[in-house]
Amino acid sequence: MFSAELSIILLNLVIILVAYLSVYPKLAGNSFNKISFYDLFTSGFAFFVVGSQYWGSERLFNLFIIDVNWFWFTLVTFAIIEIPVVLWYIKKHKVKI
Repeated sequence: MFSAELSIILLNLVIILVAYLSVYPKLAGNSFNKISFYDLFTSGFAFFVVGSQYWGSERLFNLFIIDVNWFWFTLVTFAIIEIPVVLWYIKKHKVKI
C-alpha cells in the first residue's frame, strides 16, 4: 500500500492535472482572476479530502528534512506541484497577469 505522504502527493497531482488540463481551459480560459478564483476551490478540495482523513490526528509527515502536520504537508506539496503547471498554463494560454 502507498505511504500517507505518497497518497497526498498523488491526490494533489491528480487534482492539479484535472484542473489545468480540463477544467480551467473551459471555465477560466486566459483570465488570471478566474484561474485564481477556481484555484481556491481546487486547493480547498485537496485540503478537505486530506483533512477529513487526518484532522485531529497526531500524524506527522516527512517533508524533506522536517516533520510537519497534514495541513503544511498538503500546502507545500500542492504548491511544489502547481507552480510548474501554472507557469506552463500561463505560457500556453497567453494569460495576462
